[in-house]
Amino acid sequence: MKLNNIEDFIREIQMASLEKAMDRAAFVEQFRIKYLGKKGLISELFEEFKTVPNEQKKEMGQALNRLKTAAQAKIEEFKSSVEKLEQQSQTSDLTLPTDYSAVGSRHVLSVVMNEIIDIFSRIGFTVADGPEIEDDYHVFTALNFALDHPARDMQDTFFVEKEPSVNKPTDVLLRTHTSGVQVRVMEQQKPPIRVIMPGRVFRNEAISARAHCIFHQVEGLYVDKKVTFADLKQTLLYFAKEMFGEQTQIRLRPSYFPFTEPSAEMDISCNICGGKGCNICKGTGWLEILGCGMVDPNVLETSGIDSKEYSGFAFGMGVERMAMLKYQIRDLRLYFENDLRFLRQFDTIV
Repeated sequence: MKLNNIEDFIREIQMASLEKAMDRAAFVEQFRIKYLGKKGLISELFEEFKTVPNEQKKEMGQALNRLKTAAQAKIEEFKSSVEKLEQQSQTSDLTLPTDYSAVGSRHVLSVVMNEIIDIFSRIGFTVADGPEIEDDYHVFTALNFALDHPARDMQDTFFVEKEPSVNKPTDVLLRTHTSGVQVRVMEQQKPPIRVIMPGRVFRNEAISARAHCIFHQVEGLYVDKKVTFADLKQTLLYFAKEMFGEQTQIRLRPSYFPFTEPSAEMDISCNICGGKGCNICKGTGWLEILGCGMVDPNVLETSGIDSKEYSGFAFGMGVERMAMLKYQIRDLRLYFENDLRFLRQFDTIV
């Protein structure tokens, strides 16, 4: 018997672990028998202790006692761990099905907006962004709105600050459309310009199934040399077919917007009835989806672009309207009420 051997056994006991044991209770019992059993290692060492010379007995005896104490302490530690695991298993029914926590998903408006952005990005449009709190110049004046235009009235616009001067209004307001971003892009970038501007807008309207004070728009702008109305029509036809299906047809009706000339409203063939007429399209076979037109020369000149050299087209659509048509949603208020019964219908849309 050597002292070094006993110290090695002590270290071996201290390093022992239950982590890799398949049956922990059986492992603890085997560990006890190995070290403290009647024919265990410690019993054998004590038998050998009888042959140790008297001058070494004290040192060897102390080492054997440390070995026995270490084995007993480790066994108590193992037993305590096994008891805790048994108590935990008694409080948990392992036969119960796993409780899967609900996983969130994108809001239907985000899904539709991303789809619109993706469609236009395929034909070279980039995304531009701007502030939601804007000034009168970028929202109205630079877009050819007259000072007495109805859209400047408090009934349509949320004003944050109002300057007393009437001849040169510098009101601060919540933007009523994302067209102000068009102005900012034209001020900072030289043609050719090909951008879309998605974002949230605000109008002072009564909330109902068909109107809301908050909604989302995606507007587009293309300015270059020799841009024509035919380019606008073909761009929008491409968008309609990508968004609503290859069978979709479009028609353009004359309209008026201060910032475009000529202007038009665009309809698509009803994707519910296939153009035959139903309650969604009010029997006409057509659904209005956006406004568009050629950029008014005054708007180009105000932003520092030579209207004699460049021309362009612009369009704007409501994201809520697109989602209503695509998924047959009948009430705008559902988008903002956070009703999980409504939102979970779109969990599978990516």
